[in-house]
Amino acid sequence: MINNTTMKLLHNRAYVMIMLIIPGIINAQGTNNIKSNKNKEINMNTVQQNKEVVQKVFEQALNKRNFELLKEVIADDFTGLQGKKGATAFQEPILPLIKSFPDIQWKIEELIGEGDKVAIYWKWQGTQTAPFNNVATGKTITNEGRATFTIKDGKIISAHVLTDRLGFLQGLDVLPADVNVLYNKRAHNGQVNFIDKFFVPAAAIKEFQARVKINRDFIKKLPGFIEDAAYEYTDHDGNLICITVALWQSQEALNKAKEAVQAEYKKDGFDPAEMFKKLNITADRGIYTQLHD
Repeated sequence: MINNTTMKLLHNRAYVMIMLIIPGIINAQGTNNIKSNKNKEINMNTVQQNKEVVQKVFEQALNKRNFELLKEVIADDFTGLQGKKGATAFQEPILPLIKSFPDIQWKIEELIGEGDKVAIYWKWQGTQTAPFNNVATGKTITNEGRATFTIKDGKIISAHVLTDRLGFLQGLDVLPADVNVLYNKRAHNGQVNFIDKFFVPAAAIKEFQARVKINRDFIKKLPGFIEDAAYEYTDHDGNLICITVALWQSQEALNKAKEAVQAEYKKDGFDPAEMFKKLNITADRGIYTQLHD
């Protein structure tokens, strides 16, 4: 039998044990919260530092022409065009643009950071005083671009850049503002012009042109096809900007042609999206309407 004295002793011991355990639990929870908050703070600080690295590139290195700074913020193993490395690889494609537009300035419109990535959207403006790819206009041009930078230990290790090359060529008067006028046939009586615009890296040009020929030969056999045309331009890095224009008898004819093309792709086992991704080809396509005075 357990008497009252024994019961009191057991209760007292349990109470003491609980009082000893509770501070440990509270301290453990507090320590975990502190560690979690500290990790969040470190991550936030890293993201902010990464954003500041990208800001330095545009506001100091590019706008102030302080290219020595690039050696501090571009990793030695950064790979640029044609496999070149380091700050030189980052700087090289920009120099011809600055030479042609000596007053060029980049304005950061949006800057977003997450993890080791920084996404940026910019606009630049400059007045051309020297030829760019043998084109001279003397015009003031505004253009835009986007990029995603990967940053490690305070230095940019890779970049994926997308610029408005079509708008740039239109600004240089290489292409008209309305690319529909490239085609000498006016769409009328329900006819439609379907226009594709492609940016093709230099290494992918041969494969791309072979595919374009196959497509153009195929659509010429389809009902409702009237005529087509293709235009090409090679930039200073050897990349290709290609525009194709196809005139169709009607929207219905174009819709059926798209279905026929997709069926042909399926039969041949060809996946255009996969090809574009593999070759880093970007495309913009749509139906354009002729502007009238």
